[in-house]
Amino acid sequence: MNASISAIEQLLFELPDLDWITDESRVARLSQDFSWFSPVLNRQLKDKRADVVVRPRTEDEIRAVVGACARRNLPITIRGSGTGNYGQTTPLAGGVVLDMTGYNAFLWVKPGVARAQAGIRLGELEKQTRPSGQEMRSVPSTYRSATLGGLFGGGFGGVGSINYGPLGAPGNVLGIRAMTIEAEPQLIELRGAEAMRMHHLWGTNGLVLELEIALAPAHPWLETLVTFDRFADALHFADKLANAPGIVKRDIAFFAAPISDHLAQLAAHLPKGCHTVLSLVAESCEAAMLQLAEAHGGTVSYRRTAAEVHKSNRTLMEFTWNHTTLHALKVDPTLTYLQSGFVPGRHVEQIIEMEQLLGGEVMMHTEFIRNVAGLMTCSGLQLVRFSTEERLTEIIDIHRAHGVHINNPHVNIVEDGKAGGPLPPEVIEMKKRFDPMGLLNPGKLRDWPVKAVPAAA
Repeated sequence: MNASISAIEQLLFELPDLDWITDESRVARLSQDFSWFSPVLNRQLKDKRADVVVRPRTEDEIRAVVGACARRNLPITIRGSGTGNYGQTTPLAGGVVLDMTGYNAFLWVKPGVARAQAGIRLGELEKQTRPSGQEMRSVPSTYRSATLGGLFGGGFGGVGSINYGPLGAPGNVLGIRAMTIEAEPQLIELRGAEAMRMHHLWGTNGLVLELEIALAPAHPWLETLVTFDRFADALHFADKLANAPGIVKRDIAFFAAPISDHLAQLAAHLPKGCHTVLSLVAESCEAAMLQLAEAHGGTVSYRRTAAEVHKSNRTLMEFTWNHTTLHALKVDPTLTYLQSGFVPGRHVEQIIEMEQLLGGEVMMHTEFIRNVAGLMTCSGLQLVRFSTEERLTEIIDIHRAHGVHINNPHVNIVEDGKAGGPLPPEVIEMKKRFDPMGLLNPGKLRDWPVKAVPAAA
């Protein structure tokens, strides 16, 4: 496979009791995530894979793997459930994929806070917190399978961010326990802002073992779809609902036509060509929400109480955020997507402007969210009719020229996804502190490129 093969054989010989995966088809699958959402990343990454995958279940097993890899200069790529979209968990230099899903214990819950191991699935974490009347502040649409460590390492926000902002907003993550990547791994607890120096860096500057996260009060959420004939009516309803201080909500998503036509599982509730607002509001706030919908000319086409959602085990949450992209690609695999941020206070104006400029080629999907300053705005997950990579770059440039921030989901280097800016010095120092040999996910940070792995002696 590559020059590291003899080192891999030594690794398996040294640690024979661990759960190793060597079957080529399984290794290939566990070396990929949902980067195929991007035709650019799909072309670049589809043949990249690890040499071996290991699934440790205890801290001692993790320490043993890390130490053995460090002694052999073997690259390590940390993986949760692989629900990311940027090739974060695709190794560019072979080596070992460290699958953390077996390290998944729930540790404790207190008023306003919980702690768990990194491999716990978010849906399982919420099952543990709900008896105390609490839920996660934000969860991705992939909450059933996504892990807590994966959310921290590769996630941004999700359902609930309309109240609490992105995961990186101060107060959402309270602390982490992390391991250094060296021959004798060290365990270090990081709190507050220092812990966030590992956030959304794709597992490139530290191995997170445990996370302590803030919780929100749980509500019985009413799930609805409200349809509209006119783009502006739907958008203004969504904005008014998002900004209504007395209406408790967990998610508001706006789908401009023809996105609704791509949500095949909801087709019975979505008239062809309609614009749609998906919402989760507290059941006690239903009347106020309906008044707003009526005032904007909306029609409720779908309504499920929290009890009905629980009984059916089907939720509209799995049609929000990048699940919308997934559903659309199942209908039309030629589509791709963008990730954008609009300016608070100008977000409605910008959305209308971009629809006028690119409507038909770019389909507007926005999720309402508070930014790190607490201001209401939108994150866009627009669908794009892909033609060429050059045109995709032009579309990104058009957004940026009109003040719309783009986190480019068609690149697999951290800094490039953040519009090319350098990493803060404190993040670089964290990388040097926790990964002094540069073994974590090499090639994903600009200053830590892929290096040839020497053959074992």
